Amino acid sequence: MTIERAVETSGVGLHSGVPVKMRLEPAPAGTGIVFRRTDLGGFEVPANWRYVQRVSYATSLMRQSVLISTTEHLLSVLHSVGVDNVYIDIDNLEVPILDGSGLPFVKMIEEAGLRKTRRRRRYLKILRRVEVETPGKRISIEPWDGFHVDCEVFFDHPLVGRQSREMTLPAKEYASEIAPARTFGFAGELEQMRNMGLIRGATLESAVCFEPDRVLNPGGLRFQDEPCRHKILDLIGDLALVGRQILGRVRAERAGHAMHYALVAKIMSDATLYEVVTPQSLPQAVGDAAHVG
Repeated sequence: MTIERAVETSGVGLHSGVPVKMRLEPAPAGTGIVFRRTDLGGFEVPANWRYVQRVSYATSLMRQSVLISTTEHLLSVLHSVGVDNVYIDIDNLEVPILDGSGLPFVKMIEEAGLRKTRRRRRYLKILRRVEVETPGKRISIEPWDGFHVDCEVFFDHPLVGRQSREMTLPAKEYASEIAPARTFGFAGELEQMRNMGLIRGATLESAVCFEPDRVLNPGGLRFQDEPCRHKILDLIGDLALVGRQILGRVRAERAGHAMHYALVAKIMSDATLYEVVTPQSLPQAVGDAAHVG
């Protein structure tokens, strides 16, 4: 699946604060999702786990010293709506944060339209359970007939605390229930993060900010469990770096970008953990949703 026509947007990078223009272009079957740095002669950086460079506070890709940062929101949307082939033309080092969620990218895809290609989509089917664990945090994936995500978060804040949510993809509810959830942070950590060179482009229009006893944003939260929903958005975007739609059940407990990538790397480094399958070999319910790619 690709897009029908080109669409574009502009904004600033969440962490770099740099202005950036981005354009999505249709791509032939078999292309995959490929970033092209138009400010560097169209240099290509595939959205693939092999090119992951940094995974703290955002997922960044690098090929031959050319960086593409904060990819997870856009990749989450592309994966969830079934776009397997697209060129992402970008004139700076970071994907624009826009409103801090995946919703603007959903609207871009709606404007662009979707186009099926003749090549059958191939899925990455998990064969055995895989787990990554650190003290108090865990992420795992196990065999499943579809793609199911089960996420739990905990933040020591009265408006967050422990939250959990799960869903099976592809889901019509993704656009309304997951994509609008915004990135978030805590007021007490802002100075430290800025001293680390992060969130230079963050505003209340592009992120949720929690003060000790309230949400600083004038409109408040979009969902009571918005942090958990946003973590699901991030998780889907990071897992998309395997380069194929996944068949497996993912459970994430207080995991973040680093653990998401550790799981992806562990899967892809052992070919006995998965197989690549076509819709004909899938259960009917999955195959019906699999058509092409």
